[in-house]
Amino acid sequence: MSSSGALFGCDIGFCSECGALLPEPVHGRLVSCRLCSHSMQAKRYEQQEEHSRVVFNKYDHDKENQKKVEILKADGPLVDRKCSSCGHEGMTYYTQQTRSVDEGQTVFYCCPNCRAQEKEDS
Repeated sequence: MSSSGALFGCDIGFCSECGALLPEPVHGRLVSCRLCSHSMQAKRYEQQEEHSRVVFNKYDHDKENQKKVEILKADGPLVDRKCSSCGHEGMTYYTQQTRSVDEGQTVFYCCPNCRAQEKEDS
């Protein structure tokens, strides 16, 4: 425990009693922790500058969509449909809304034998 009686030695934006994030101080008022109700004077924050930075990781939508499609191809239900590439009887399928909402879904078929793909607009 420090000489000030605080349980935590932490940055100014955090409660010294429980470590929770404090709300923004309002000039001339008390700043109260929403978790433990510990209060301190807002003047403690005078002349303090706050700097923050948000970093977003690059998200590869194409890679994620490809993963979903591969899973759907492998796990889709089997229907009685003959593969036009290898002649195998039975193909898996999945549906996706690729056109406007007032039109039917697109059905994608995949041959489990040769992995050939076919699509049908319904």
